[in-house]
Amino acid sequence: MKFLKAFLLLPLAVVALAGPAMAQAKVIVIDRDRILAQSQVGQHVAERLTTIEAEMAAELQAIGAPLAQERDALNAETASMTPAAVQARPDLMQRIEALNANAAAFEQARRIRAEELERTRVQALRPVGEALDGIVQQLVANEAPDLLLDRSVLYYASDNVDMSATLIEQLNAQLPTVPVNRVRVSVDPAASQGGE
Repeated sequence: MKFLKAFLLLPLAVVALAGPAMAQAKVIVIDRDRILAQSQVGQHVAERLTTIEAEMAAELQAIGAPLAQERDALNAETASMTPAAVQARPDLMQRIEALNANAAAFEQARRIRAEELERTRVQALRPVGEALDGIVQQLVANEAPDLLLDRSVLYYASDNVDMSATLIEQLNAQLPTVPVNRVRVSVDPAASQGGE
């Protein structure tokens, strides 16, 4: 019984002894998501990416609308026909094959736009990340914390250890904006045909 009591009290003793050591540790918390969302440069990048995404959606709409019209027209024309009757009409088969080829090209265009948007985001945020890393390194040099944690890995952190507001101010002063230009992805026709 004594062994069981000692075994159960051991974790409490460890916590009690570690408490004073942990209380003296200097901890700083930053919130990278908040910094990107609330900094001038982060807001600028988000606005530009939204604009670029809307431009891409308009491009895809222009490509997809005629395809939808042709699909609807073919569906209406072949609704009362049997598959054999459709196959017996070379004009319909040619239109169906063209529609399928155009639909595949549309899907490839959609994938390319998604890749372009992601590459644009990465390119735009690269200098932001580099500037923020420099600011964080300076914070560490000035404050000499024992621990620097990102809020995303914490369940709870008091606001008095969160230095995000300070980092936002410094990032706003150092890097208020960055160029956000659409990154184009070139398509190799031989590569796209090789997959078919």
